[in-house]
Amino acid sequence: MRPQPIFVTHAVPADKKNQMETATMTTLPRKPRRVQTLKPRVALRLSVGAVLAALAAASWAQTDATPAATAPAANAPAPQPEDAPQQADAQENTSQQTAQTEPQTEQETVLPNILVIGTTPLIGIGTPFQLVPANVQTVRGSQIVQQNSHTLTDYFSNNLQSVDINDAQGNPWQVDVNYRGFTASPVLGTPQGLSVFLDGVRINEPFGDVVNWDLIPQAAIQTIQVIPGSNPTFGLNTLGGAIAVTTKNGRSNPGGEAEIQGGSWGRKLAQIQQGGVIGDSPLDYYFTANITNDDGWADHNSSRLRQAFGKLRYMDSSTTISVSMGGADNTLNGTQTIPRSFLDNRSQAYTFPDTNENQLGYLTINGSHYFTPDIEITGNAYYRHFRNVNTSSNVNDDFDPNDDDEPPATNAQSVIVTDSYGASLQATFLQKLFGKNNQFTVGAAADLANTHFTQSAQNAFFTETRATVGDGPFVQQTDAKTRNENYGIYFTDTLSFTDEWSMTFAGRYNWARTVIGDESGIQPLLDGRHTFSRFNPAVGINWNPTSAFTAYFTYNEGMRTPTSIELACADPNAPCSLPNDFIADPSLKPVVSKTFEVGARGRIGSNTSWSAAAYSTTLDDDIQFISSEGASSTLGFFQNVGKTRRQGFELAGRTQWGPLGVSASYSYVNATYRSTWTETSSSNSSADANGTITVHSGDRIPGIPANTVKVRLDYAATAQWNIGTNLIYRSNIFARGDENNQDINGTLSGYFLVNLDTTYNVTKHFQIFGSVQNLLNKRYATFAVLGQNFFNGPNHTFSPTDITNEQFLGLGAPRGFWVGMRYQWD
Repeated sequence: MRPQPIFVTHAVPADKKNQMETATMTTLPRKPRRVQTLKPRVALRLSVGAVLAALAAASWAQTDATPAATAPAANAPAPQPEDAPQQADAQENTSQQTAQTEPQTEQETVLPNILVIGTTPLIGIGTPFQLVPANVQTVRGSQIVQQNSHTLTDYFSNNLQSVDINDAQGNPWQVDVNYRGFTASPVLGTPQGLSVFLDGVRINEPFGDVVNWDLIPQAAIQTIQVIPGSNPTFGLNTLGGAIAVTTKNGRSNPGGEAEIQGGSWGRKLAQIQQGGVIGDSPLDYYFTANITNDDGWADHNSSRLRQAFGKLRYMDSSTTISVSMGGADNTLNGTQTIPRSFLDNRSQAYTFPDTNENQLGYLTINGSHYFTPDIEITGNAYYRHFRNVNTSSNVNDDFDPNDDDEPPATNAQSVIVTDSYGASLQATFLQKLFGKNNQFTVGAAADLANTHFTQSAQNAFFTETRATVGDGPFVQQTDAKTRNENYGIYFTDTLSFTDEWSMTFAGRYNWARTVIGDESGIQPLLDGRHTFSRFNPAVGINWNPTSAFTAYFTYNEGMRTPTSIELACADPNAPCSLPNDFIADPSLKPVVSKTFEVGARGRIGSNTSWSAAAYSTTLDDDIQFISSEGASSTLGFFQNVGKTRRQGFELAGRTQWGPLGVSASYSYVNATYRSTWTETSSSNSSADANGTITVHSGDRIPGIPANTVKVRLDYAATAQWNIGTNLIYRSNIFARGDENNQDINGTLSGYFLVNLDTTYNVTKHFQIFGSVQNLLNKRYATFAVLGQNFFNGPNHTFSPTDITNEQFLGLGAPRGFWVGMRYQWD
């Protein structure tokens, strides 16, 4: 469930936007303070510079180029952790997702038909797929490349079961990803229900738990695993599932590649990657960098992305140590949602500018060692420096045409600077228990972060095109620091009673503390501490009567602690401001999830695979944003609203008929409130005279479609030429602000899309490719919110005396074409 976004641009069309990262944590005006002593991009430049220097040295030292992957030593006790996910056979993989057939290249090494699932955040031995009680979906980086997915979320939306997106910010790199009704979003203030990991490091940003999809190095992805349910070993925020991304290494990805592409909306991309083994040594390296410029399909949603990632790794028969570094410097502009009355020109923005600047530098060290073939220890340590600057244009809710001192518009600018660091350590034991095969893993993790948040406001006025022009300087309104401390101890044990039956027990104890402090020096009562703790258990049973059939049942629990933003906006008497008193008990309770899942998967012959799962996740003390002055107002507070539930089922299958591969999936999600509560939503036509609506048990949660259907067709026309298409159907959704499902506008219609992609190998090393998005040029929207439209004058100009309640839409992109070429070398 997601609240009426007080900070989220799309939640308040009238006041508009990027409220998301423009969290309105308001205190008394005070003298502006300097956010940090270092220049904003110092950490980024140091990280990227170090990557370039280290990998340039590695490349220079490579005296013998290896055209193929070097096999591990024969006496290696087991696949090394970073190589374990690569054991996934293509047929096993596609039984769990809607993925395409991928011809095997000459560089690929034929490996045993084993699929290993990471059941803890750290990259360790993993668990054989037949022993995992969950409908896990596995994606290989090469599949993302073959479909020419411009963003990672594009691939998720087109292929994965129970996944859909809400494009509420009007930028393709800033969409909300919904999985089984739970969200991973870049929008500050959105209750997050999915945890996301990169090489074992949690990348939900500590301030708000947001996920910035634009910061994940897409070219460096080796595998992605989507683990459903409230798996407690993945720690906090794993209410509906976890997404674990593993990056490439040079031993498994030797050689290099250069790529360029371009097409609609001025989108241009240049990318390079290089990997290999350094001579005959146990060292390998991998590096990638890319530049993307995109003018955007709408008037004001251009993007500029710069990414770099590198890894240096040591691996022998029993030890693996890798050091990876990376960085990103991205500028993303969004059009946000627009009212239905603006649909005469779908490319226009409601107001602008709305800009997010994301900068990131990070260092990760992963290591593992086998003491014996049956005992492995794995650990990591990391540091991340993240900086976000958000500038958004807004309508002034308090504007009075008769008051010359009250401006019609405001520009808000927030700066978030976070330094996060932590470490994890786990041990895995494969010894027998009572004479039966047993795998026991125990571990501990610590994640710490310091964040400095400042926000300033500037008076502004609107031009005839609804641009905001500042009038005077930015005045600082908020200056706060937060500290997050999360500690966890976890275990998981899988005991095989017989060759057919196995049982998994798991659990994790989480202890979390959030400290919020006022830096203005004039409101000391803002200082406060919030502590949460809980033990979350899990149990699962697997039945494997044959190698071609698995059935399972699982129950697990998870927890999400309130974020700093939610805690700071939990006082009804101080809506969307830092509360005046943090010395009492925490204002909000943690959200607790309880998930049941039953499912089966299997094979029919050698070319067909299938899977089915049914699940139910109930949240206790779910958190909802309660608006104080209506859905279109930025003022409000968060509160626990009782129970919500997401339940449904998934069906998927894949088969191969000669040159034609077919994958298909159907997902049903029934996301409902299970408690009765009231909120202010004056833009809702069913609201009473006070603008209040009552949400009843059984009302559907907005933004989550009940039905999604996805079909992938892959046809190998010749040995060199492959043609693919994705067919996607999504059913209707309710608008944000219509939590009681009674607004006269009804639901936002569903849509059906067709996408095409093709690749042609001109030579062994040279490939050309192309893709078409939205082939039928459908006009559709992925998100809706109720709000007030202040621009009803001629040509949609500002008209404060003619305000209408409307449904605002987050529009999908029209038809687009792209072509490109890749050149590979050994």
